[in-house]
Amino acid sequence: MDLCTPTFDALARRMGFTCDDTGGLVSVRSPLQLENWTLPVLELTIIAGSILMLVHAFRRWRAGDATNLAVWFGATAYLFVIEPPLYFPGAFGIDGYVDTMFAHNLFTVEFLWGRLPLYIVAIYPMMATMSFEIVRMLGVFRRCGIVLGACTVGLVHGAFYEIFDHLGPQLRWWEWAPENPINLPFFASVPMGSVVVFAALWPMSLALCVQFMVGRHVDAGARFTGQQLVWRTVVIGLAASVGTFVLPLPATILGLAGDSVRGTVYALELALMAGAALYAIRRRLAPGAGAPSIPAHRNRLVQIYAAAYLAVFALLWATALPAFFGAKDGVTAAGDPVGNLPFTALCFLIAIGVVTAVTRPGTGVNRTVRDDPTRHGGEVLT
Repeated sequence: MDLCTPTFDALARRMGFTCDDTGGLVSVRSPLQLENWTLPVLELTIIAGSILMLVHAFRRWRAGDATNLAVWFGATAYLFVIEPPLYFPGAFGIDGYVDTMFAHNLFTVEFLWGRLPLYIVAIYPMMATMSFEIVRMLGVFRRCGIVLGACTVGLVHGAFYEIFDHLGPQLRWWEWAPENPINLPFFASVPMGSVVVFAALWPMSLALCVQFMVGRHVDAGARFTGQQLVWRTVVIGLAASVGTFVLPLPATILGLAGDSVRGTVYALELALMAGAALYAIRRRLAPGAGAPSIPAHRNRLVQIYAAAYLAVFALLWATALPAFFGAKDGVTAAGDPVGNLPFTALCFLIAIGVVTAVTRPGTGVNRTVRDDPTRHGGEVLT
């Protein structure tokens, strides 16, 4: 297997390294030797968050609520279904149809010959668990059902993810292949497929699968053993992968007419999902909406971490703004593409809004109920 395809080699050289620098199956380097100081800050933020989410998920499982653990491991299973073929299309026999879409820069801990940084392994379960828990705290699943709850997870995940997605190319966290037809069209420095499919539709698909296979049973008072949860998380990862193929099919099929059509349909799909999610949030938080039949819960770990995530990325964006405003034709003086600032600001507003909604006192979505966690369908987090 050729581990250094021409496309990967070209992307790597744009970021300042070559295939000879990527290491082997596992490689470790000093954080002081990375491209710039933002890379280790990114790693620490994401990996720490993922570990915290996993520890808390185990704690909740032992207390009778397996939902968080299903989200965490379901997202990880999805990662290992989706990512390897994107890194090594030749090894999976799809190189005639799929070329290298992107390349990550070199981080402190890397897997698979520089293709898979540890923080990418961590960001899937971290982001999915954080988004899912925010929606649970909002009470959308309980009041509005599985479909609207999943749409809301897609919106929340998309907001947090795009704050990261529109900054990465400028800070050389990764490099997209601009000539790859799968990446077209671009929205500033980000492919529309990333904005819609990977930021919003895949977490929506994951949430549907988790809530259907685990969450609704937990809500009814069920407990899951480790063996019962293992096969469910594998199925969740596989089913979410299928959902990621099915949900964007309108853009995939109609997009055969051209990149502009594909981008338009992507945008319409995102708008439809976001509209459903905003309706659900408004319905849940509207004055006089009434309390759900089971008490809402509060997850302080997610509240604190989500706020810390936004603070870190606000700092990273602030340090990137001078080069951003000095960019010409969407490219900085150093030759790095910039993201879309108004869209990122909108994502910040959505993320800050939902975090505020689940943390401010006296909203009715915040009551902490301190009793047996198996009561009220395991919805009690203290």
